[in-house]
Amino acid sequence: MYLEIVTPEAVLLSAEVDSVSVPGIQGQFQMLNNHAPIVSVLTKGEIKVFTHSHAVSADDLSTEFKRDATDSKILILPVAGGVVEMKDNKVIVLAD
Repeated sequence: MYLEIVTPEAVLLSAEVDSVSVPGIQGQFQMLNNHAPIVSVLTKGEIKVFTHSHAVSADDLSTEFKRDATDSKILILPVAGGVVEMKDNKVIVLAD
């Protein structure tokens, strides 16, 4: 699936990924390929991007991302809130 993470300042990530986990208002939830269409508000927390079968180069990443200590294929981005939409295997995150 394709993921775009956008802030008011910049596009932080635009790449093919395996899945993404976001901090929804009722708890963390994960979206995989072919997930049902969804729109949700995000709360303060971490977005986790799973890139196991897709190479994401350091050049494509914002410096705001960090890699998981136990698995370098998991990218972590702290957010203060935002909105996520998934439709037709494309996820767009508008993050604060």
